[in-house]
Amino acid sequence: MEIMLAYDHSRNARIALDAIQQMFGPLKPSVTLVSVVEDIGSATAGADELFTEQYQDQKTSVENAAAELMAAGFEAKVMLAEGDARKMILRATEEQQPDLLVMARHSHQPDNGPLGFIAKKLDAIAEEFDHMTFGSVSAFLARRVKCPILIIPTHVPATSIQAAE
Repeated sequence: MEIMLAYDHSRNARIALDAIQQMFGPLKPSVTLVSVVEDIGSATAGADELFTEQYQDQKTSVENAAAELMAAGFEAKVMLAEGDARKMILRATEEQQPDLLVMARHSHQPDNGPLGFIAKKLDAIAEEFDHMTFGSVSAFLARRVKCPILIIPTHVPATSIQAAE
């Protein structure tokens, strides 16, 4: 069985990673973690540095997640892409043709960190804008991917995730 997981090391992606281990653990499927770094969209040197930093952070986190899966007995590989997350994940499913795409549903729970309270407010605004313009990533992919898609609910309290980390 080939599973593709949309992974960005957010709280929600961690929930989806944990769900794969719990739900599919006995089957030990091959898991491809696809992680997309979105372009900053600026031609300044500062934006280039920010993009490089974000790319390296995301690369490290997705490689660590793959290592975690391998330690649990799964076969795992990483795909890194640059661009619009919706389009790049769709392209990855078309190229790799997984048996199942797994991703986390958006939630209003912010990631941990010093700016979590700000992220929660900005998150609500961004979600509203997403739905007005092009819908969420999971909604976009649910309408377009050719493989089955499993969207993991993310209403798990943050304290449960913190305990697992």
